[in-house]
Amino acid sequence: MKSAELQKKIGHLFVVGFEGKSVPDYIRKMIHDDHIGGIILFSRNIGTPSEVLELTTELQLEAKRAGYEQPLLICLDQENGIVRRLGEGTTLFPGSMALGATHNADNAYQVGLATGKELKALGINWNLAPDADVNNNPRNPVIGVRSFGESAGKVAEFAQAAMKGMQDAGIITTLKHFPGIGDMDIDPHLDLPVISHDRERLDSVELHPFKTCIDSGADTVMTAHIYFPAIDDETGLPATLSRKVITGLLREEIGFTGVVTTDCLEMKAIADGVGTEQGTVHAIQAGVDLAMISHTEQTQKAALQAVYDAAVNDEAFMNVIDAADQRIYDLKAKYLRWEDLQLEKSTAQIDVAQHCDLAERIYRDSVTIAKNDGILPLKLNKESTVLVVDSDEASFSLAEDQSNTDFSFGQYVQTHHPNTTVVQLNAMTEEADMSQYECVVLCTRSLNPSEKVLTLANDLYETGVPFVVAALKSPYELSRFPKASAHICTYESTTTAIEIAVAAMFGEVSVQGRLPVNLPDV
Repeated sequence: MKSAELQKKIGHLFVVGFEGKSVPDYIRKMIHDDHIGGIILFSRNIGTPSEVLELTTELQLEAKRAGYEQPLLICLDQENGIVRRLGEGTTLFPGSMALGATHNADNAYQVGLATGKELKALGINWNLAPDADVNNNPRNPVIGVRSFGESAGKVAEFAQAAMKGMQDAGIITTLKHFPGIGDMDIDPHLDLPVISHDRERLDSVELHPFKTCIDSGADTVMTAHIYFPAIDDETGLPATLSRKVITGLLREEIGFTGVVTTDCLEMKAIADGVGTEQGTVHAIQAGVDLAMISHTEQTQKAALQAVYDAAVNDEAFMNVIDAADQRIYDLKAKYLRWEDLQLEKSTAQIDVAQHCDLAERIYRDSVTIAKNDGILPLKLNKESTVLVVDSDEASFSLAEDQSNTDFSFGQYVQTHHPNTTVVQLNAMTEEADMSQYECVVLCTRSLNPSEKVLTLANDLYETGVPFVVAALKSPYELSRFPKASAHICTYESTTTAIEIAVAAMFGEVSVQGRLPVNLPDV
Protein backbone atom coordinates (compact mmCIF):
# COMPACT_ATOMS: atom_id res chain seq x y z
CA MET A 1 0.00 0.00 0.00
CA LYS A 2 1.26 3.45 -0.90
CA SER A 3 2.50 5.85 1.72
CA ALA A 4 0.25 8.89 1.39
CA GLU A 5 2.98 11.18 2.70
CA LEU A 6 5.52 10.00 0.11
CA GLN A 7 2.90 10.08 -2.64
CA LYS A 8 2.16 13.74 -1.95
CA LYS A 9 5.81 14.68 -1.58
CA ILE A 10 6.45 13.23 -5.04
CA GLY A 11 3.31 14.86 -6.40
CA HIS A 12 4.70 18.28 -5.46
CA LEU A 13 7.39 17.70 -8.11
CA PHE A 14 4.94 17.37 -11.01
CA VAL A 15 3.51 19.98 -13.41
CA VAL A 16 0.75 18.56 -15.61
CA GLY A 17 -1.51 19.76 -18.40
CA PHE A 18 -4.94 18.77 -19.69
CA GLU A 19 -7.40 19.42 -22.50
CA GLY A 20 -10.26 21.89 -22.31
CA LYS A 21 -11.36 25.01 -20.49
CA SER A 22 -12.66 23.27 -17.35
CA VAL A 23 -10.96 21.10 -14.77
CA PRO A 24 -11.21 17.38 -15.66
CA ASP A 25 -12.15 14.92 -12.96
CA TYR A 26 -8.80 13.12 -13.19
CA ILE A 27 -6.95 16.39 -12.50
CA ARG A 28 -9.14 16.96 -9.44
CA LYS A 29 -8.24 13.46 -8.29
CA MET A 30 -4.51 14.08 -8.85
CA ILE A 31 -4.79 17.28 -6.81
CA HIS A 32 -6.44 15.43 -3.92
CA ASP A 33 -4.49 12.16 -4.06
CA ASP A 34 -1.07 13.29 -5.30
CA HIS A 35 -0.92 16.99 -4.37
CA ILE A 36 0.60 17.79 -7.77
CA GLY A 37 2.71 20.94 -7.62
CA GLY A 38 1.54 22.78 -10.70
CA ILE A 39 -0.56 23.08 -13.83
CA ILE A 40 0.59 24.14 -17.30
CA LEU A 41 -1.93 25.84 -19.57
CA PHE A 42 -1.90 25.98 -23.38
CA SER A 43 -4.11 27.70 -25.96
CA ARG A 44 -6.45 24.72 -25.68
CA ASN A 45 -7.28 25.92 -22.13
CA ILE A 46 -7.65 29.63 -22.91
CA GLY A 47 -10.94 31.41 -23.50
CA THR A 48 -12.01 34.90 -22.55
CA PRO A 49 -10.28 36.57 -19.60
CA SER A 50 -13.29 35.69 -17.44
CA GLU A 51 -13.11 32.05 -18.52
CA VAL A 52 -9.38 31.88 -17.80
CA LEU A 53 -9.84 33.42 -14.37
CA GLU A 54 -12.70 31.02 -13.65
CA LEU A 55 -10.45 28.07 -14.61
CA THR A 56 -7.47 29.17 -12.51
CA THR A 57 -9.74 29.99 -9.57
CA GLU A 58 -11.36 26.57 -9.72
CA LEU A 59 -7.93 24.92 -9.77
CA GLN A 60 -6.86 26.85 -6.67
CA LEU A 61 -10.15 26.15 -4.91
CA GLU A 62 -9.66 22.43 -5.57
CA ALA A 63 -6.15 22.65 -4.12
CA LYS A 64 -7.49 24.44 -1.05
CA ARG A 65 -10.18 21.79 -0.59
CA ALA A 66 -7.43 19.16 -0.83
CA GLY A 67 -5.63 20.77 2.10
CA TYR A 68 -2.68 22.32 0.23
CA GLU A 69 -0.43 24.34 2.49
CA GLN A 70 0.50 26.56 -0.49
CA PRO A 71 -1.32 27.44 -3.73
CA LEU A 72 -0.74 25.63 -7.00
CA LEU A 73 1.82 26.86 -9.47
CA ILE A 74 -0.09 27.77 -12.66
CA CYS A 75 2.09 28.45 -15.67
CA LEU A 76 2.13 28.92 -19.43
CA ASP A 77 4.45 30.04 -22.23
CA GLN A 78 3.76 33.75 -22.67
CA GLU A 79 6.96 34.79 -24.43
CA ASN A 80 4.91 37.11 -26.68
CA GLY A 81 5.44 37.32 -30.42
CA ILE A 82 5.18 33.90 -32.05
CA VAL A 83 4.85 32.00 -28.74
CA ARG A 84 1.91 33.23 -26.71
CA ARG A 85 -1.00 31.36 -25.19
CA LEU A 86 -3.39 34.12 -24.13
CA GLY A 87 -6.17 35.14 -26.50
CA GLU A 88 -8.93 37.70 -26.72
CA GLY A 89 -9.05 40.44 -24.14
CA THR A 90 -5.27 40.44 -23.71
CA THR A 91 -2.50 42.41 -25.42
CA LEU A 92 -0.40 41.34 -28.39
CA PHE A 93 3.06 42.36 -27.23
CA PRO A 94 6.21 42.22 -29.37
CA GLY A 95 8.26 39.06 -29.02
CA SER A 96 11.91 38.77 -28.08
CA MET A 97 13.66 39.52 -31.38
CA ALA A 98 11.32 42.42 -32.06
CA LEU A 99 12.34 43.80 -28.67
CA GLY A 100 15.98 43.17 -29.55
CA ALA A 101 15.52 45.21 -32.72
CA THR A 102 14.67 48.27 -30.61
CA HIS A 103 18.13 48.10 -29.01
CA ASN A 104 16.55 49.44 -25.81
CA ALA A 105 16.40 46.98 -22.92
CA ASP A 106 13.87 49.14 -21.07
CA ASN A 107 11.34 48.02 -23.67
CA ALA A 108 11.92 44.44 -22.53
CA TYR A 109 11.35 45.51 -18.92
CA GLN A 110 8.13 47.38 -19.76
CA VAL A 111 6.72 44.48 -21.78
CA GLY A 112 7.73 42.06 -19.01
CA LEU A 113 5.96 44.21 -16.43
CA ALA A 114 2.78 44.60 -18.52
CA THR A 115 2.74 40.89 -19.41
CA GLY A 116 3.11 40.03 -15.74
CA LYS A 117 0.19 42.26 -14.78
CA GLU A 118 -2.05 40.57 -17.35
CA LEU A 119 -1.05 37.10 -16.20
CA LYS A 120 -1.62 37.96 -12.56
CA ALA A 121 -5.08 39.35 -13.36
CA LEU A 122 -5.96 35.95 -14.84
CA GLY A 123 -4.75 33.93 -11.85
CA ILE A 124 -1.55 32.77 -13.57
CA ASN A 125 1.45 33.04 -11.27
CA TRP A 126 4.33 31.58 -13.29
CA ASN A 127 5.54 32.47 -16.79
CA LEU A 128 7.81 30.13 -18.75
CA ALA A 129 9.83 33.10 -20.00
CA PRO A 130 12.11 34.84 -20.83
CA ASP A 131 14.04 32.90 -23.47
CA ALA A 132 17.75 33.24 -22.71
CA ASP A 133 18.94 31.37 -25.81
CA VAL A 134 21.46 33.13 -28.06
CA ASN A 135 20.25 32.49 -31.60
CA ASN A 136 23.41 32.18 -33.67
CA ASN A 137 22.13 29.52 -36.09
CA PRO A 138 20.02 31.07 -38.88
CA ARG A 139 18.45 27.63 -39.51
CA ASN A 140 17.40 27.02 -35.91
CA PRO A 141 13.94 25.43 -36.31
CA VAL A 142 12.63 26.29 -32.83
CA ILE A 143 14.23 29.45 -31.43
CA GLY A 144 14.93 32.06 -34.14
CA VAL A 145 12.86 35.15 -33.33
CA ARG A 146 12.11 33.77 -29.84
CA SER A 147 15.64 34.96 -29.00
CA PHE A 148 16.57 38.59 -28.33
CA GLY A 149 19.40 38.26 -30.86
CA GLU A 150 22.73 36.65 -31.67
CA SER A 151 24.93 38.56 -29.22
CA ALA A 152 25.37 36.87 -25.83
CA GLY A 153 25.74 40.23 -24.11
CA LYS A 154 22.57 41.61 -25.67
CA VAL A 155 20.54 38.50 -24.87
CA ALA A 156 21.78 38.68 -21.27
CA GLU A 157 20.80 42.37 -20.97
CA PHE A 158 17.34 41.96 -22.48
CA ALA A 159 16.52 38.67 -20.72
CA GLN A 160 17.49 40.23 -17.40
CA ALA A 161 15.27 43.26 -18.08
CA ALA A 162 12.29 41.12 -19.10
CA MET A 163 12.79 38.90 -16.04
CA LYS A 164 12.86 41.91 -13.71
CA GLY A 165 9.71 43.35 -15.28
CA MET A 166 7.73 40.17 -14.67
CA GLN A 167 9.11 39.78 -11.16
CA ASP A 168 8.08 43.35 -10.34
CA ALA A 169 4.56 42.36 -11.38
CA GLY A 170 4.68 39.47 -8.89
CA ILE A 171 5.17 36.72 -11.48
CA ILE A 172 7.58 33.79 -11.18
CA THR A 173 9.94 33.72 -14.16
CA THR A 174 11.83 31.02 -16.06
CA LEU A 175 15.12 31.14 -17.94
CA LYS A 176 15.14 28.69 -20.83
CA HIS A 177 16.49 26.46 -22.32
CA PHE A 178 19.58 25.61 -20.22
CA PRO A 179 22.44 25.30 -21.17
CA GLY A 180 21.33 27.14 -24.33
CA ILE A 181 19.84 25.91 -27.61
CA GLY A 182 20.37 28.83 -29.97
CA ASP A 183 22.73 26.85 -32.20
CA MET A 184 20.71 23.69 -32.74
CA ASP A 185 19.32 22.57 -36.08
CA ILE A 186 16.90 19.82 -34.97
CA ASP A 187 13.61 20.28 -33.13
CA PRO A 188 13.72 18.36 -29.78
CA HIS A 189 9.95 17.90 -30.11
CA LEU A 190 10.91 15.51 -32.93
CA ASP A 191 14.41 14.17 -32.18
CA LEU A 192 17.51 14.64 -30.00
CA PRO A 193 19.72 17.55 -31.12
CA VAL A 194 23.45 17.73 -30.34
CA ILE A 195 25.45 20.92 -29.71
CA SER A 196 29.15 20.08 -29.94
CA HIS A 197 30.85 23.33 -28.95
CA ASP A 198 33.71 23.14 -26.45
CA ARG A 199 33.40 24.55 -22.92
CA GLU A 200 35.22 27.78 -23.75
CA ARG A 201 32.65 28.57 -26.42
CA LEU A 202 29.72 27.49 -24.23
CA ASP A 203 30.96 29.69 -21.38
CA SER A 204 31.32 32.78 -23.57
CA VAL A 205 28.09 32.43 -25.58
CA GLU A 206 25.41 29.92 -24.54
CA LEU A 207 25.92 30.11 -20.77
CA HIS A 208 26.53 33.86 -20.48
CA PRO A 209 22.85 35.02 -20.36
CA PHE A 210 21.99 32.32 -17.82
CA LYS A 211 24.86 33.31 -15.53
CA THR A 212 23.92 37.01 -15.78
CA CYS A 213 20.26 36.40 -14.93
CA ILE A 214 21.04 33.89 -12.17
CA ASP A 215 23.30 36.48 -10.56
CA SER A 216 20.34 38.90 -10.75
CA GLY A 217 17.92 36.63 -8.91
CA ALA A 218 16.41 34.15 -11.38
CA ASP A 219 13.46 32.16 -10.03
CA THR A 220 13.51 29.00 -12.13
CA VAL A 221 15.58 27.54 -14.95
CA MET A 222 14.17 25.21 -17.62
CA THR A 223 16.38 22.44 -18.97
CA ALA A 224 16.93 21.54 -22.62
CA HIS A 225 16.43 18.12 -24.17
CA ILE A 226 19.75 18.39 -26.01
CA TYR A 227 23.03 16.53 -25.73
CA PHE A 228 26.13 18.59 -24.90
CA PRO A 229 29.20 16.32 -25.20
CA ALA A 230 31.51 19.02 -23.80
CA ILE A 231 29.63 18.82 -20.48
CA ASP A 232 28.66 15.15 -20.24
CA ASP A 233 30.58 12.39 -22.02
CA GLU A 234 27.70 9.89 -21.79
CA THR A 235 26.78 9.70 -25.47
CA GLY A 236 23.28 10.90 -26.31
CA LEU A 237 22.31 11.90 -22.78
CA PRO A 238 20.00 14.95 -22.90
CA ALA A 239 20.88 17.82 -20.56
CA THR A 240 17.55 17.31 -18.77
CA LEU A 241 18.70 13.87 -17.60
CA SER A 242 22.34 14.73 -16.94
CA ARG A 243 23.55 15.09 -13.37
CA LYS A 244 26.72 16.68 -14.71
CA VAL A 245 24.62 19.42 -16.36
CA ILE A 246 21.97 19.99 -13.68
CA THR A 247 23.83 19.36 -10.42
CA GLY A 248 27.43 19.73 -11.56
CA LEU A 249 27.22 22.73 -13.90
CA LEU A 250 24.04 24.60 -12.99
CA ARG A 251 23.97 24.10 -9.22
CA GLU A 252 27.56 23.56 -8.10
CA GLU A 253 29.57 25.48 -10.71
CA ILE A 254 27.21 28.37 -11.56
CA GLY A 255 25.65 28.41 -8.10
CA PHE A 256 21.93 28.37 -8.92
CA THR A 257 19.94 27.60 -5.78
CA GLY A 258 16.43 28.06 -7.19
CA VAL A 259 13.99 25.68 -8.83
CA VAL A 260 14.90 23.70 -11.95
CA THR A 261 12.09 22.55 -14.22
CA THR A 262 12.16 20.29 -17.23
CA ASP A 263 10.71 21.18 -20.59
CA CYS A 264 7.87 18.83 -21.49
CA LEU A 265 9.04 15.26 -20.98
CA GLU A 266 6.71 13.99 -23.68
CA MET A 267 8.92 15.50 -26.40
CA LYS A 268 10.39 12.81 -28.62
CA ALA A 269 13.96 13.65 -27.57
CA ILE A 270 12.97 12.04 -24.23
CA ALA A 271 9.94 9.87 -25.10
CA ASP A 272 11.70 8.04 -27.96
CA GLY A 273 14.84 7.55 -25.89
CA VAL A 274 14.63 6.42 -22.29
CA GLY A 275 10.86 7.11 -22.27
CA THR A 276 8.84 9.73 -20.43
CA GLU A 277 8.28 7.68 -17.28
CA GLN A 278 11.89 6.68 -16.69
CA GLY A 279 13.00 10.03 -18.06
CA THR A 280 11.10 11.65 -15.19
CA VAL A 281 12.96 9.49 -12.67
CA HIS A 282 16.34 10.26 -14.25
CA ALA A 283 15.60 14.00 -14.44
CA ILE A 284 14.81 14.17 -10.71
CA GLN A 285 17.87 12.07 -9.90
CA ALA A 286 19.93 14.51 -11.97
CA GLY A 287 18.79 17.40 -9.78
CA VAL A 288 15.63 18.67 -11.46
CA ASP A 289 12.86 19.83 -9.11
CA LEU A 290 9.78 20.00 -11.34
CA ALA A 291 8.92 17.40 -13.98
CA MET A 292 6.63 18.76 -16.69
CA ILE A 293 4.29 16.33 -18.46
CA SER A 294 1.95 18.47 -20.47
CA HIS A 295 -0.50 16.30 -22.34
CA THR A 296 -1.36 12.68 -21.53
CA GLU A 297 -3.20 11.46 -18.44
CA GLN A 298 -1.89 7.91 -18.73
CA THR A 299 1.71 9.12 -19.02
CA GLN A 300 1.34 11.50 -16.08
CA LYS A 301 0.02 8.76 -13.83
CA ALA A 302 2.66 6.27 -14.98
CA ALA A 303 5.44 8.78 -14.31
CA LEU A 304 4.13 9.46 -10.81
CA GLN A 305 4.15 5.71 -10.17
CA ALA A 306 7.66 5.33 -11.64
CA VAL A 307 9.07 7.97 -9.32
CA TYR A 308 7.27 6.44 -6.33
CA ASP A 309 8.64 2.99 -7.14
CA ALA A 310 12.16 4.37 -7.54
CA ALA A 311 11.95 6.23 -4.23
CA VAL A 312 10.73 3.38 -2.06
CA ASN A 313 13.60 2.05 0.09
CA ASP A 314 16.12 4.33 -1.69
CA GLU A 315 17.43 6.76 0.89
CA ALA A 316 19.68 8.60 -1.58
CA PHE A 317 16.77 9.25 -3.95
CA MET A 318 14.55 10.31 -1.05
CA ASN A 319 17.17 12.90 -0.09
CA VAL A 320 17.04 14.26 -3.65
CA ILE A 321 13.23 14.43 -3.49
CA ASP A 322 13.33 16.16 -0.10
CA ALA A 323 15.75 18.80 -1.43
CA ALA A 324 13.58 19.42 -4.48
CA ASP A 325 10.46 19.65 -2.34
CA GLN A 326 12.14 22.26 -0.13
CA ARG A 327 13.20 24.40 -3.11
CA ILE A 328 9.64 24.32 -4.48
CA TYR A 329 8.29 25.23 -1.05
CA ASP A 330 10.69 28.19 -0.81
CA LEU A 331 9.73 29.45 -4.30
CA LYS A 332 6.03 29.31 -3.49
CA ALA A 333 6.60 30.99 -0.14
CA LYS A 334 8.29 33.90 -1.90
CA TYR A 335 5.47 34.52 -4.39
CA LEU A 336 2.26 32.74 -3.38
CA ARG A 337 -0.04 33.10 -0.39
CA TRP A 338 -3.61 31.94 -0.04
CA GLU A 339 -4.67 35.29 1.39
CA ASP A 340 -3.50 37.09 -1.78
CA LEU A 341 -5.78 35.06 -4.06
CA GLN A 342 -9.24 36.24 -5.03
CA LEU A 343 -11.06 32.94 -4.74
CA GLU A 344 -14.51 34.46 -4.76
CA LYS A 345 -16.24 35.24 -8.05
CA SER A 346 -14.42 38.19 -9.60
CA THR A 347 -13.65 39.76 -12.97
CA ALA A 348 -10.24 39.94 -14.60
CA GLN A 349 -9.04 43.54 -14.65
CA ILE A 350 -6.63 44.15 -17.55
CA ASP A 351 -5.67 47.62 -18.76
CA VAL A 352 -5.68 46.59 -22.42
CA ALA A 353 -5.92 50.16 -23.77
CA GLN A 354 -2.78 51.33 -21.98
CA HIS A 355 -0.94 48.12 -22.83
CA CYS A 356 -1.92 48.38 -26.51
CA ASP A 357 -0.44 51.88 -26.60
CA LEU A 358 2.78 50.48 -25.12
CA ALA A 359 2.86 47.62 -27.63
CA GLU A 360 2.25 49.92 -30.60
CA ARG A 361 5.02 52.29 -29.53
CA ILE A 362 7.48 49.42 -29.22
CA TYR A 363 6.42 47.89 -32.53
CA ARG A 364 7.25 51.21 -34.19
CA ASP A 365 10.68 51.03 -32.60
CA SER A 366 11.16 47.42 -33.75
CA VAL A 367 9.91 47.15 -37.34
CA THR A 368 13.06 47.38 -39.44
CA ILE A 369 13.72 48.75 -42.91
CA ALA A 370 16.95 46.83 -43.44
CA LYS A 371 17.55 47.97 -47.02
CA ASN A 372 16.15 50.80 -49.12
CA ASP A 373 17.37 51.72 -52.59
CA GLY A 374 15.13 54.76 -52.59
CA ILE A 375 11.84 52.97 -53.27
CA LEU A 376 10.44 53.57 -49.77
CA PRO A 377 8.23 55.25 -48.94
CA LEU A 378 6.26 54.13 -51.97
CA LYS A 379 5.38 57.04 -54.24
CA LEU A 380 2.26 55.99 -56.10
CA ASN A 381 -0.60 57.73 -57.82
CA LYS A 382 -4.13 56.31 -57.95
CA GLU A 383 -3.48 54.56 -61.25
CA SER A 384 -0.29 52.87 -60.05
CA THR A 385 -0.61 49.09 -59.92
CA VAL A 386 0.85 47.07 -57.05
CA LEU A 387 1.10 43.31 -56.64
CA VAL A 388 1.43 41.61 -53.25
CA VAL A 389 2.53 37.98 -53.36
CA ASP A 390 1.57 36.61 -49.96
CA SER A 391 3.53 33.48 -49.17
CA ASP A 392 1.60 30.35 -48.29
CA GLU A 393 4.76 28.50 -47.26
CA ALA A 394 4.84 29.59 -43.63
CA SER A 395 6.84 27.34 -41.29
CA PHE A 396 5.90 26.74 -37.67
CA SER A 397 7.56 24.92 -34.81
CA LEU A 398 5.48 22.86 -32.40
CA ALA A 399 6.04 25.54 -29.74
CA GLU A 400 4.06 28.12 -31.71
CA ASP A 401 0.34 28.83 -31.82
CA GLN A 402 -0.60 29.32 -35.45
CA SER A 403 -3.80 31.07 -34.39
CA ASN A 404 -1.73 34.17 -33.62
CA THR A 405 -0.45 34.47 -37.19
CA ASP A 406 -1.98 37.22 -39.33
CA PHE A 407 -2.02 36.44 -43.07
CA SER A 408 -3.63 39.74 -44.07
CA PHE A 409 -0.55 41.68 -45.22
CA GLY A 410 -1.99 42.12 -48.71
CA GLN A 411 -5.31 43.36 -47.36
CA TYR A 412 -3.53 46.01 -45.30
CA VAL A 413 -1.71 47.17 -48.44
CA GLN A 414 -5.06 47.42 -50.23
CA THR A 415 -6.41 49.72 -47.52
CA HIS A 416 -3.54 52.12 -48.27
CA HIS A 417 -3.60 51.65 -52.04
CA PRO A 418 -6.83 50.14 -53.44
CA ASN A 419 -5.24 49.46 -56.85
CA THR A 420 -3.43 46.47 -55.36
CA THR A 421 -3.73 42.85 -56.47
CA VAL A 422 -3.10 40.18 -53.84
CA VAL A 423 -2.21 36.62 -54.86
CA GLN A 424 -0.97 33.56 -53.02
CA LEU A 425 2.40 32.22 -54.10
CA ASN A 426 0.98 28.82 -55.01
CA ALA A 427 -1.49 30.52 -57.38
CA MET A 428 1.26 32.22 -59.37
CA THR A 429 1.83 30.84 -62.88
CA GLU A 430 5.02 30.93 -64.89
CA GLU A 431 3.20 32.98 -67.52
CA ALA A 432 2.21 35.75 -65.09
CA ASP A 433 3.13 39.16 -66.53
CA MET A 434 5.03 41.08 -63.85
CA SER A 435 5.84 44.03 -66.10
CA GLN A 436 2.32 45.42 -65.72
CA TYR A 437 3.01 46.32 -62.06
CA GLU A 438 4.88 49.37 -60.87
CA CYS A 439 5.87 47.61 -57.65
CA VAL A 440 5.73 44.08 -56.25
CA VAL A 441 5.85 43.11 -52.57
CA LEU A 442 6.97 39.58 -51.72
CA CYS A 443 6.00 38.32 -48.24
CA THR A 444 7.94 35.51 -46.60
CA ARG A 445 7.21 33.55 -43.42
CA SER A 446 9.53 30.55 -43.58
CA LEU A 447 13.08 29.66 -42.58
CA ASN A 448 13.99 28.65 -46.11
CA PRO A 449 12.16 30.38 -49.02
CA SER A 450 11.19 28.00 -51.80
CA GLU A 451 12.77 27.98 -55.24
CA LYS A 452 9.49 29.33 -56.60
CA VAL A 453 9.68 32.61 -54.68
CA LEU A 454 13.43 32.91 -55.33
CA THR A 455 12.82 32.43 -59.06
CA LEU A 456 10.06 35.03 -58.93
CA ALA A 457 12.41 37.51 -57.28
CA ASN A 458 15.05 36.90 -59.93
CA ASP A 459 12.49 37.33 -62.74
CA LEU A 460 11.40 40.64 -61.23
CA TYR A 461 14.99 41.83 -61.15
CA GLU A 462 15.52 40.78 -64.78
CA THR A 463 12.39 42.61 -65.95
CA GLY A 464 13.31 45.72 -63.98
CA VAL A 465 10.20 45.76 -61.78
CA PRO A 466 11.13 47.19 -58.36
CA PHE A 467 10.22 44.81 -55.54
CA VAL A 468 10.13 44.88 -51.76
CA VAL A 469 10.68 41.78 -49.61
CA ALA A 470 8.71 41.79 -46.36
CA ALA A 471 10.14 39.23 -43.92
CA LEU A 472 7.20 38.58 -41.64
CA LYS A 473 9.08 36.18 -39.40
CA SER A 474 12.76 35.37 -39.71
CA PRO A 475 15.04 38.27 -40.70
CA TYR A 476 17.51 35.71 -42.01
CA GLU A 477 15.26 35.23 -45.05
CA LEU A 478 16.25 38.67 -46.32
CA SER A 479 19.73 37.41 -47.23
CA ARG A 480 18.15 35.27 -49.96
CA PHE A 481 16.91 38.37 -51.79
CA PRO A 482 19.98 40.57 -52.40
CA LYS A 483 18.49 42.09 -55.56
CA ALA A 484 15.37 43.46 -53.86
CA SER A 485 14.86 47.22 -53.90
CA ALA A 486 13.99 47.19 -50.19
CA HIS A 487 13.86 44.88 -47.20
CA ILE A 488 11.43 45.31 -44.32
CA CYS A 489 11.22 42.99 -41.32
CA THR A 490 8.56 42.59 -38.62
CA TYR A 491 10.07 39.55 -36.76
CA GLU A 492 6.57 38.14 -36.30
CA SER A 493 3.39 37.92 -38.27
CA THR A 494 1.19 39.63 -35.71
CA THR A 495 -1.45 42.19 -36.59
CA THR A 496 0.08 45.33 -35.09
CA ALA A 497 3.53 44.58 -36.49
CA ILE A 498 2.11 44.10 -39.99
CA GLU A 499 -0.08 47.20 -39.83
CA ILE A 500 2.91 49.33 -38.82
CA ALA A 501 5.15 47.77 -41.49
CA VAL A 502 2.61 48.55 -44.21
CA ALA A 503 2.10 52.09 -42.91
CA ALA A 504 5.89 52.54 -42.91
CA MET A 505 6.07 51.39 -46.54
CA PHE A 506 3.70 54.22 -47.44
CA GLY A 507 5.52 56.78 -45.30
CA GLU A 508 2.67 57.18 -42.83
CA VAL A 509 4.72 56.21 -39.78
CA SER A 510 8.40 56.29 -38.97
CA VAL A 511 9.97 53.00 -37.81
CA GLN A 512 13.25 52.81 -35.94
CA GLY A 513 14.19 49.13 -35.74
CA ARG A 514 17.67 47.82 -36.52
CA LEU A 515 18.51 44.19 -37.20
CA PRO A 516 19.68 42.42 -34.00
CA VAL A 517 21.37 39.72 -36.10
CA ASN A 518 23.78 39.63 -39.02
CA LEU A 519 22.44 38.22 -42.25
CA PRO A 520 24.34 35.17 -43.50
CA ASP A 521 26.07 35.02 -46.85
CA VAL A 522 24.15 32.83 -49.30
